[in-house]
Amino acid sequence: MVLARRGMVASGHPLAAAAGLQVLGAGGNAVDAAIATAGVLGVAQPMMSGLGGDTFMLVYRKREGRIWAMNASGPAPAGATREFFVERGYAKMPLRGMLAVSVPGAVAAMVTALTRWGSGRFTLQHLLEPAIRYAEEGVPVARKVAQWMHELEPVLSRYPSSAAVFLPKGRPLAEGDILVQRDLAPSLRIVAAGGAEAFYRGPIARAIDEYGRSHGGLLTADDLAGYEVDVVEPLHTTYRGITVFTTPPQSQGFLLLGMLNLLEDFSPAPWGSADWVHRAVEAKKLAYADRVAYLGDPKFVRNPIDRLLDKTYAAHRRRAIDPARAAEAPTGGLPAEVPGDTTYFCTADVEGNLVSYITSLSAAFGCGEIVEGTGIMLNNRAGRGFTLTAGHPNCIAPGKRTMHTLSPYMATKDGAPWLTWGTPGGDGQPQWSLQIFLNLVEAGMNLQQAVEAPRWQSFPGTDPATIETPFELRIDTGYPAETPAELERRGHRLRPMGEMESGGAGQGIMVDHERGLYIGASDPRVDGCAIGL
Repeated sequence: MVLARRGMVASGHPLAAAAGLQVLGAGGNAVDAAIATAGVLGVAQPMMSGLGGDTFMLVYRKREGRIWAMNASGPAPAGATREFFVERGYAKMPLRGMLAVSVPGAVAAMVTALTRWGSGRFTLQHLLEPAIRYAEEGVPVARKVAQWMHELEPVLSRYPSSAAVFLPKGRPLAEGDILVQRDLAPSLRIVAAGGAEAFYRGPIARAIDEYGRSHGGLLTADDLAGYEVDVVEPLHTTYRGITVFTTPPQSQGFLLLGMLNLLEDFSPAPWGSADWVHRAVEAKKLAYADRVAYLGDPKFVRNPIDRLLDKTYAAHRRRAIDPARAAEAPTGGLPAEVPGDTTYFCTADVEGNLVSYITSLSAAFGCGEIVEGTGIMLNNRAGRGFTLTAGHPNCIAPGKRTMHTLSPYMATKDGAPWLTWGTPGGDGQPQWSLQIFLNLVEAGMNLQQAVEAPRWQSFPGTDPATIETPFELRIDTGYPAETPAELERRGHRLRPMGEMESGGAGQGIMVDHERGLYIGASDPRVDGCAIGL
């Protein structure tokens, strides 16, 4: 664990963490540091995030003693009707290309957060300076970034604008090669100087519009011009006296809250035992089935979130968990009349403010296409998140926002902040964040142990492209020897994974009020680190 008193950044890339720490050291607060960190991540981890992505955020403000939630995901373009896709022969949404793009919210998230909660000491121009420098001068390719470039070579090679950046000389960059993004640096400068206006209604919006029209897309300058973020109250539940917060729908962070409700009344099981894994996996299946059955953009769908997070509902729903057998086809549990790839980081400052920040292009390298001349890789959130099933709460419609895997978390004890944490990984996010939390609360691990411990992932989750796949349980090496055999006996189809292979990139900061400490942890499954002042 990393111990510090005056501030902390835990991020999936060390250069991003260093940029945030420099801001803290210069007198910035946790929000200032988060923006600098996010800027560098979009350059140094280009497959995960950037100006063309989405963002969700939790911000704890010590002065007010409250937590804010931000939803900076974007809607489908005005021309994105179900009929448009069906008439062109699509049975599922296209995963890549300009038809997969939704309005990006990442820039609006940075500007809104800085305006509302920044220290006032720094401009956006100052906070994006490290990102601009790394884009222009180049950044060494980290190990995981090189792996993603190699694995996604078939996607990147389809699009000349992307291949020119990530496949120079016709091959992916390797670890230690220098990634230069000269077109991205001017775009970052435009955003740094002009903020959201420049991105959504200025030269960048016009460039995105022109590129989209010439490459078969639907996203227009009008779609961008009308974009706004939502700042709302977070959702919360309690687990053994700890209050856990997350962002409301369309974020599916509530899945973690629902799983905690389902698990709370079970007697604790030994860590890593078959009961420890089985109960949590079965709770996951029930919570995810409710998400698929009932939830969508609250501007379009009546989300029964209060009922889904009610403790009485959890007690009723818990009866569906068979202690001896894995479920094969769980369904939503309400009465019939009721209708990854990402990067996560967290920051803390000397005043006691905390930020839980998750930002994403959706799948690795998003839609696959860089908008030529801008260096901006756009997301594929519409392609990856929406369904074309008529009447489904998550069916695509103009101006509608898809249900979203992005989900940051915070927890308090006795009304005081205790933990901020999260992980990238699509539908794995609530599952791995649940395991980190239970490792702390039930198994008594310290934060670094909780982040590093072996994990499982129940697949599929909620992704429309894979939702019909039979369940399999992906499980890391490192569990007690008898656990996998017992899980198979209970009906789980196991897919053994190597050490730390199951995925995720957990980051966390814990607050030790008694000693006046921040405790940071970073997942060795990724290239990052926790670093403090």
